[in-house]
Amino acid sequence: MPQLTEIRWHSRGGQGAKTAAILLAEAASAAGMYVQGFPEYGPERMGAPMLAFNRISGEPISVHSHVEEPGVVMVLDPSLIGKVDVLEGLLEGGIVIINTGMAPEEMRAKMQGSNSYRVCTVDASKIAVDTIGRDIPNTPMMGALMKVAGIMDYAEFVKIIREQLEHKFRSRPEIVQGNVKAIERAYQEVRG
Repeated sequence: MPQLTEIRWHSRGGQGAKTAAILLAEAASAAGMYVQGFPEYGPERMGAPMLAFNRISGEPISVHSHVEEPGVVMVLDPSLIGKVDVLEGLLEGGIVIINTGMAPEEMRAKMQGSNSYRVCTVDASKIAVDTIGRDIPNTPMMGALMKVAGIMDYAEFVKIIREQLEHKFRSRPEIVQGNVKAIERAYQEVRG
């Protein structure tokens, strides 16, 4: 099992970062890992910048605070870059996964900071529209995360997420299938 992995999600209200952090925590927990998944609440509303966090480990987690030094940063809305310091506290050698159709090199050029981190991109919004019918990039971003960060076995992750979604959307199998396809496509299409 992996050592402690800390993830910070940057998005706008309504893009599903809170849901992604919770789904990821539930999936990792079902796989036998120790987890935390939580949003940062404030006066956020639809479209306002917001944060969510995960901690995933093979050992018990004793820290209970916001993620200050993430190993992975997930950016669901690229318009936040330059408005919010998405690189704040990012560990050296960390990973930034950005929802954009742009190449990783193009996004790196737009970002400030050192070159001591890896930039990956995936057009999660396009994938979400194609597979789910709505621009909610959270599940495709989780697929990219599985490919890039290797937090848990991919096949086990998809199986657990499918089960979670089937339980939640029992009468709407198209939502389950769309989200699973979104995860699978992003896993294949992430660049960097």
